[in-house]
Amino acid sequence: MRIHSQLCFLASLVLVIYTAPILKSADKDEATAEHYLQSFYNLTDITNEKTAFQREASPLIEKMKGMQKFFGLKVTGKLDRETLEVMKKPRCGVPDVAAYSTFGGKPKWQTNRLTYRIVNYTPDMSTAEVDQSISKALQVWADVTPLRFIRINKGIADIMISFAKRYHGDASPFDGPQGILAHAFSPSPGIGGDAHFDDDEFFTFCSSKGLVLFLVAAHEFGHSLGLSHSDVPGALMFPTYSFTDPDRFSLPSDDIRGIQSLYGPNRDMTPTQTHQEVQATPKACDPNVILDADTTLTDETMFFKDGFFWRRSPNKTVTQHQIKSFWASAPDNIDAAYEDPVQDKLFLFKGRQVWAFNGINLERGYPKTLISFGLPASVREVSAAVHDKNSGKTLLFVDKVYYSYDERAKKMDRGYPQRVESGFPGLTGEVTAAHMSNGYIYLYSGRNVYEFGYIGGASLVCVGGGHPLADEPRALFYMFCILCISVTHILH
Repeated sequence: MRIHSQLCFLASLVLVIYTAPILKSADKDEATAEHYLQSFYNLTDITNEKTAFQREASPLIEKMKGMQKFFGLKVTGKLDRETLEVMKKPRCGVPDVAAYSTFGGKPKWQTNRLTYRIVNYTPDMSTAEVDQSISKALQVWADVTPLRFIRINKGIADIMISFAKRYHGDASPFDGPQGILAHAFSPSPGIGGDAHFDDDEFFTFCSSKGLVLFLVAAHEFGHSLGLSHSDVPGALMFPTYSFTDPDRFSLPSDDIRGIQSLYGPNRDMTPTQTHQEVQATPKACDPNVILDADTTLTDETMFFKDGFFWRRSPNKTVTQHQIKSFWASAPDNIDAAYEDPVQDKLFLFKGRQVWAFNGINLERGYPKTLISFGLPASVREVSAAVHDKNSGKTLLFVDKVYYSYDERAKKMDRGYPQRVESGFPGLTGEVTAAHMSNGYIYLYSGRNVYEFGYIGGASLVCVGGGHPLADEPRALFYMFCILCISVTHILH
């Protein structure tokens, strides 16, 4: 039987260093992409990467398309900003394209009683916090399988856990702060199953200001038990690392299916609702779906529901992703969203706070309170938001009124709030989502969507004849276009 040793390291991508003079930004990006594809997509060495990026049928372009498809990006084969941002996200080092099967039954442990030993500790956390994080991470897998983990304090355990820096005896040295975070080995004799954590990184017990040891360890232990990566956003074994509240974590069903394919279910536990489809994935075809928010983003439109969003490209391609798989610092779900293309920022609202992102990175100083927009302290949440790049105004909807925020002056316009019905005749309910497209503003109120046309500035007027067109959702053609979604389109 051939046993495969899997080396897993969670890593922010390390730029390739050349002995030549300082590289231009574009050259560095291409070097980063080539290194990434060599590490995770089996790209062989390329003698002239510049030529490789220019040839449409080059192996590099084909590997990049495979990477883009895996992450649900636009499959262009081009090194665009979004592709590069994903390449630079913290992630595990097991290749996304590998010779072994994730659920093939091997490699796996031949016993259900495994020992583990914590060899040493990180100074970032107390001994008790490390002990609890490791125990909790192993229990994630024990809850859904017959596996049982027994701690020993001396001798050789099945899973040896240690913190180390640089060269540490396994031919896979760490690289200092903000590089490789950890690595682990799949079941096998000797070093198999062991997990090593880079002590040059900053680990925490539960804070978003560092790497939550529990989450990193739980992912690594998945590899220690024989799992490879999942292409399901939100799964624990998805390649990229994202912060989530460790106290609210439950193992997604994709990971449960994977580990149980190796070891079977836990017969001692009754299945509960704590282990559900990756955060109860919303279905576009659900006739009762009510969007939480929507917004344009560059040339795409985003539709948010629970912890997920659909992204619709100009060519009508629709993909679904978990919010935290793109914006790790974002809340689990949101109330409203809008893009300001002038500032190149995406704003996400949740409760009394707002987050601002440039690409996938949280802007310094965020999240901020709603008061920073000039909203009264009595406002508990914003139900919808929409930005007009021509006027520089952002409309913020709260219950049945709305405010106008001047992005350029950074203050609220006078005369607000106004009742929604006074600015948008015929819309009497609460606005639950909003965005602007092709000169029209689209406002959702529950399952209904209203289309309005601008007549200069912030003056709006309804367009159309005043009857529902459920069979010809012209507004939805610009927006959702997930084919079977059932939403009533109303024109007034």
